[in-house]
Amino acid sequence: MRNGTLVITDSSITAVYAAGEEPDNIDILSENQTSPEVIDVTDKIITPGFIDTHRHGWQTVYRTLGSNVSLWEYLGRYSLYSSEGRFTPDVVYISQLAGLYEALNAGVTTILDHTHHTWSNETSKAGLRASIDSGARVVWAYAFQDLQNYTIDEQISNFKDIANEAIFNGTPTTLGIAYDAFYSDKADLIVPLTREYNISALTTHFMAGPWDSGNDPELLDRLDLLNTSVSVVISHGSYVSVKQYELLRRTNQYISITPESEMHYGHLHPTSHLALEQASLGVDAHFTFSTDILTQARMWLQRVRAIFYATPSDAWQISINNPMSVKQAFYLATRSGGLALRRPDLGIIAPGAEADLVVWDGTSPALLGWVDPVAAIILHGSVADIEHVLVDGRFVKRNHTLTTPNYQAVKKRFLKSARIQDVMINTPLPISKQGEKSTFGAPLEYAPVADVERGNGTGYGPNWLGL
Repeated sequence: MRNGTLVITDSSITAVYAAGEEPDNIDILSENQTSPEVIDVTDKIITPGFIDTHRHGWQTVYRTLGSNVSLWEYLGRYSLYSSEGRFTPDVVYISQLAGLYEALNAGVTTILDHTHHTWSNETSKAGLRASIDSGARVVWAYAFQDLQNYTIDEQISNFKDIANEAIFNGTPTTLGIAYDAFYSDKADLIVPLTREYNISALTTHFMAGPWDSGNDPELLDRLDLLNTSVSVVISHGSYVSVKQYELLRRTNQYISITPESEMHYGHLHPTSHLALEQASLGVDAHFTFSTDILTQARMWLQRVRAIFYATPSDAWQISINNPMSVKQAFYLATRSGGLALRRPDLGIIAPGAEADLVVWDGTSPALLGWVDPVAAIILHGSVADIEHVLVDGRFVKRNHTLTTPNYQAVKKRFLKSARIQDVMINTPLPISKQGEKSTFGAPLEYAPVADVERGNGTGYGPNWLGL
């Protein structure tokens, strides 16, 4: 729609008028307003907020330390297990909060957070409190996991306390569950919680192939988890099969493709590009790469184009058409995420939808002269072009600046907590031998190494971080 009017009352979009169709008197007053606030968005582009259906927010404090690691190295150094005992509640809080502010600044308004920081009662509640305090729309999915010093029974007790205390009531944050061992006997303790408590989503990691860690859709279906009213988001789904895809379609459940993560860490996209009708987008381990869904949508668009172009190209043929449109990438970044979370009021601009919006400066150097607004955002826009961000009808970013009044204090507190980086820098990467079997059963192998410098052994360059 061009030159229209968008009306927000409290937390919702209440009307959308085409140019010239606005009534003389628009009833848009909130309870505490004496007159409406009118915001001129001439020459701007308004989109729904982006939706991230897979993230580990607690890892923000590790930023730049994993720039060259594989997933195998990541598991031995930055995962929930290698990080257990290193994070105080205060570090969890500020790492989660700073990461969510980073996401909001990039126009990501809804996040499904696979927490992993549930190492104790205190670290769990610290991450939840940070999610609430951020003002983002967070589905905070409590992660049940096999830890050294915190039993599943203790975690269940902690989860029940959090659910019953419900400090998230009245905020955009809601409660979910994350679990990665549905194949274990402990699943009998977790599955009932998905039915007993009013959770917003259930999420789990699933890749298959050489990363065969279980949690496949067939198993979730046998546990009667798919065909319910609860949203189930399966992270990655890199090797999803036809049978699994049809099962997801039948139960209307989604995978969360994290393009940059899957290319960075090496689990790639053998078949997930074929399951796009039941797919959304996520970021994953944002401390290692981009935090914004716009980048994921752009990468995924070009990745899918490249995969589909290869079919005629490998047969020495020239493609007539472009295999994927910018509209489809935009849909994955917005509407698909809302549908994955069973929230048809998210990722869309329409009366009755939540007022989670991004306002882009259409006169910025990158967007100046745009004709197609979707192409402008997906292929030309960046975080620098985002002027305003609203969540639940409230500005979280206004005039290119986060609205939180204490952001300077947050930055100082975060930098102080970032001293945990020193511990990681002095922690060696796991040592593995070529041909040795991984914990997943597949043998370990070295990938070919790219080099852009002449000479032998240039590798990654100066080892200045001691990594």
